[in-house]
Amino acid sequence: MIPQEYSAAVNRALREAFGTSDFEDVRMMTKGHMALVFRIVVRGSPFLLRIITRKNAVIGPEREFTCMQVAAEAGLAPRVWYTSTADQISISDFVEEAPFPANQALVRMPATLRALHALPPFPRGVNHLDTSCMFLLHPGPALDGFIQKFQAANILSQCESEQLFAWHAQVAAVYPQHDPDMVSSHNDLFKPDNILFDGNRVWLVDWEAAFLNDRYADLAVVANLVVANDAEEKIYLQQYFGQPPDDYQLARFFLMQQIVHMFYAMAFLFLGSSGKPVEQSERAPGFRDFQRRFWSGEVNLRDNEMKIVYGRVHWEQLVQNMRQPRFNEALRIVSDRHARS
Repeated sequence: MIPQEYSAAVNRALREAFGTSDFEDVRMMTKGHMALVFRIVVRGSPFLLRIITRKNAVIGPEREFTCMQVAAEAGLAPRVWYTSTADQISISDFVEEAPFPANQALVRMPATLRALHALPPFPRGVNHLDTSCMFLLHPGPALDGFIQKFQAANILSQCESEQLFAWHAQVAAVYPQHDPDMVSSHNDLFKPDNILFDGNRVWLVDWEAAFLNDRYADLAVVANLVVANDAEEKIYLQQYFGQPPDDYQLARFFLMQQIVHMFYAMAFLFLGSSGKPVEQSERAPGFRDFQRRFWSGEVNLRDNEMKIVYGRVHWEQLVQNMRQPRFNEALRIVSDRHARS
């Protein structure tokens, strides 16, 4: 089950963590180009064995392991038993999952994010390796290159593409950066697989993308999964801030939501289409219905067709949101606040 080329490193990890290299059972959880993940049973207890398989990475797993350990010590991630940056291996507690209804997540996830964002500052990210939506607000060669590739692929019509980047420019012109809202962030919570519930506690896993980031990025991507309407948005934000959100917090959150839609629309349309125009003759699913099914595990993003659907769902929601008076009002509120500071 464990590939031969990793057996020596795994034996070394088990001996250091548990004093033995023997195990009673092992089964693969995921297999991808970035990591192998196994449920492994040692002395009657299950653990999660993760082997990072990417080679010649620009940066190693040091930041990931550091953030994971800090989160585990705070009770936000499963206990970490072993890490090795040299072997790119980690062992942590295995979480037996229970159903996590969205109505429970609506109030439990903001509390989890509040605790995460209160942790000591994580290391800063590297712009050209930023896989969070904030990538779109960091000018530089990496962003320029991504935009050029997206435009060259003609995935959207010329009119749609021009509108997308006009909206992007409007948000980028007013959205603040390098302020107190930079906090320790997970940055990969758009995937429900990274949020585990054991029936009692919420656990966050897969810390590869963790770094210091804007608090509203985590807030917006999790809201996509569990917030269904304006009333639930206020409940969600009140649970996070500890009081009803003010106009500025609502405006900042709304603008970040649009950056999220832009980012995932562009990224997944590009990934799913392999850089070719996308067929849009069929109507895309509604955003809320798709996210509900995504949260419940009814759909996943493994194949290219579903990646395209996911990108189109975000695009359609972005178009709908930008037609609301709330967009221009949010731009005004955020711009006014920072013009005075």
